[in-house]
Amino acid sequence: MSEKTVVIGAGIGGLTAALLLAHAGMDVTVCEAAATPGGKLRELDVGGTRIDAGPTVFTLRPVFESILAEAGARLEDHLTLERLDILARHAWDDGAGLDLFADGARNIDAIGDFAGPGAARGYEKFSARAKQIFETLDGNFMQAPQPGLVGLVRNVGPKRGAGLLNLSPFASLWEELGRYFTNPRLRQLFGRYATYCGSSPFTAPATLMLIAHAEQLGVWRIAGGMHRLAVVLADLAAARGARLLYNAPVAEITAANGRVSGVRLGRGEAIGATAVIANADLAALDTGRFGAAAKAAVAGMAKGAQRSLSALTWALTGGAEGFSLAHHNVFFSNNYPAEFVELGSGALPTDPTIYLCAPRPGAYFCLVNAPPAGDRNQPNEAESQACLTRVLEKLRRCGLTLTPAAMTATGPRQFETLFPATGGALYGRALEGWRDSFARPGAATKLPGLYLAGGSVHPGPGLPMAAISGRLAARRLLADHGSTSTSLRVAMPGGMSTRSRLTAKTR
Repeated sequence: MSEKTVVIGAGIGGLTAALLLAHAGMDVTVCEAAATPGGKLRELDVGGTRIDAGPTVFTLRPVFESILAEAGARLEDHLTLERLDILARHAWDDGAGLDLFADGARNIDAIGDFAGPGAARGYEKFSARAKQIFETLDGNFMQAPQPGLVGLVRNVGPKRGAGLLNLSPFASLWEELGRYFTNPRLRQLFGRYATYCGSSPFTAPATLMLIAHAEQLGVWRIAGGMHRLAVVLADLAAARGARLLYNAPVAEITAANGRVSGVRLGRGEAIGATAVIANADLAALDTGRFGAAAKAAVAGMAKGAQRSLSALTWALTGGAEGFSLAHHNVFFSNNYPAEFVELGSGALPTDPTIYLCAPRPGAYFCLVNAPPAGDRNQPNEAESQACLTRVLEKLRRCGLTLTPAAMTATGPRQFETLFPATGGALYGRALEGWRDSFARPGAATKLPGLYLAGGSVHPGPGLPMAAISGRLAARRLLADHGSTSTSLRVAMPGGMSTRSRLTAKTR
């Protein structure tokens, strides 16, 4: 059989892998259950208006620049990006508010005005620490094949080993933030970074402070909406020969003679392949949704994993009055610990923290955290509607009157349908301690020819991380197939390519 690869899922991880493999000369077919690419990077039609209904933050731009460069393309030729001056606008319902800026010096002044000179000094120390954590983990862990703790120590090396001691791996994010901020609202504001991974700041590791530095490196919006990123990756992959099949859910990953042999679609069609990249939640494979061979291939990889948070979201059109909205806005709960106690008990919060994205006047995307219980039909319709009522009331207390004209709601039950076996969890496993960061599997599985990509595997959730996972899966596949692939194109600096025989030692 010639070298053929099937990628299951046109999320960012799958699209990245397909693009790089197609550019390398592989025969690639992408099978996507939905009608469009993107996975969780969704776009909804709400009353004739297209609204992003998934990730709304574009960060770590160099990750995407380097991936496109590997495929002989330039990001700026395909996406128009606008760097945001205000990273996020934060508000409480007693009228307090604080903007975080792309300019760190402005943040020092703003935080000083908000909570005093001691808080400003604490922010400076916090920022320096976040940068240190980011720089220690970026190349040595996040962009490297899953190294584990021992591999991370080896990657960092003796000269920088002291940096590992400063990561505070055994402290929770909430505990560590207390070293920098005595003001509870600042602790709440920066603790929210844990929810970027679907976790609680009271149990997630302090290493998530690195997100603060990632945002300081730049937050952009994409002209035409975030979904443009998925469209661009899909178009570039197709231009390099990849076939993208939509409305084509995969029912089974097949195996023969101890290795992958292809996939069987839900409509019955069989597609032979020498390699399969599953850009699906690990839970779907682990529970047998893709057949016995795939289940056995990942057995034990999700041992002890707790589901990350889900969400209730509303994509809507309508009016917004009384509050000056930025692109990203957060309206905080008055009792953050209580919010996560309720979520941990399986209930919707009575006083939720609300995220509101306002990409343009009249179009909005609103989100609150929810327990991942969609496979138990929770929350029910009445509970979801009651939560929306509380959300609109809280926004009014914060000064914003939001008047929906048309609206599409999505909750854990709908996310469970879109992403089976997750309960609606949107970020893979929750981070409940330092070990969980090392517990995500890498690209390889126990079944030769089956590889993993996406937010539930290393290095984790978020658009840049999912893209990195796709690149790691493509590189591992190419390395494993190097001894038999005789004519693969390898991207060279400057966007040029050459013909080369790839050889690599497999692990």
